[in-house]
Amino acid sequence: MQVPCVVVDRTSGEAARSALAEADLLDDDHEIAVNDETLYLPVTDPERVPAEFETTRRELPARDGVTTPADLLGFEPSLERIGDLAILDEDDSERAGEIADAVLDADLPARAVLNRDSKIKGECRVRDWVVVAVDDTAAETAAEAANAAEGGDLSPTETVHREYGHAFRLDLDAVYFSPRLATERHRVVEQVAADERVVDMFAGVGPFAIPAASRGAEVVAVDLNDTAVDYCRENARRNGVADSVTAIAGDVREVAADYDGWADRLVMNLPHSADEFAETAVALAGEECVIHYYDIQHEENPFGPGREAIREAAEPEYDVSVETEHVVRSYAPHELNVCLDVRLTK
Repeated sequence: MQVPCVVVDRTSGEAARSALAEADLLDDDHEIAVNDETLYLPVTDPERVPAEFETTRRELPARDGVTTPADLLGFEPSLERIGDLAILDEDDSERAGEIADAVLDADLPARAVLNRDSKIKGECRVRDWVVVAVDDTAAETAAEAANAAEGGDLSPTETVHREYGHAFRLDLDAVYFSPRLATERHRVVEQVAADERVVDMFAGVGPFAIPAASRGAEVVAVDLNDTAVDYCRENARRNGVADSVTAIAGDVREVAADYDGWADRLVMNLPHSADEFAETAVALAGEECVIHYYDIQHEENPFGPGREAIREAAEPEYDVSVETEHVVRSYAPHELNVCLDVRLTK
């Protein structure tokens, strides 16, 4: 069966395997293949693979004794993994049930199978879900682990997602979270220096804020969703950075006055409407500040509107230097999710 994999030179194989394992991307259900001096490392989600790696699809043997959902179904189902949840996007409830049964019967570490039941909606960008199936045995094990971590039992829509050495508890029924942004989050966090002051203006459950704090930064994490902020606080404790993360529930425009001129770095991951918060970002910025500005625009001019919004808000008080422009992922036909790394210097 053809599976997504990373192609690397044999001499770089161990470094690549370690990097993919750290990102929780290695597919343990299939064997690593070798062809002369080339290695093929199976991965679970090719969209999350760091840009420096080449990806392809290749016939790879399943590990001995491992049964996959495709083995039981006779076709490769489309599903996403978040923690120990398997996520479907099926219009046909009967087909969703068939896939869910195969997921739980296979050797896939899944506690529950959810099917998307609405598009993302509302200010908090959540969606409706149908819980298609739950593995009771796995649920009991997860509950024991959650209680051991002092988090309480997990509901069928809750999970603990692991990413680059950090663990994030979250409830998909109450918060927005995308595992597909793991590589992008890691790219940004790798730029954070110890003793920086970072404001994550739309922090969610903390996937930018908590790794930044782990690098020695002092972080203010703001979000409109009270439940997401509760998870952010819990996740800060879970990852040992509670003293470095101040999580605030509210509109960042109302919080900004308390942190006027405070930030060395800002994360603006609200791509549909970040331009509405450009003036707030400038108010938060210190003498020198890097802004990670996320946007969704048409492929013909994906970066222009973001540059314009920041310059309009920051100039002439600040010199504006766009250091990096890159495409995070394709969002929709002819639309791109992009990031601009912009330095403001007073």
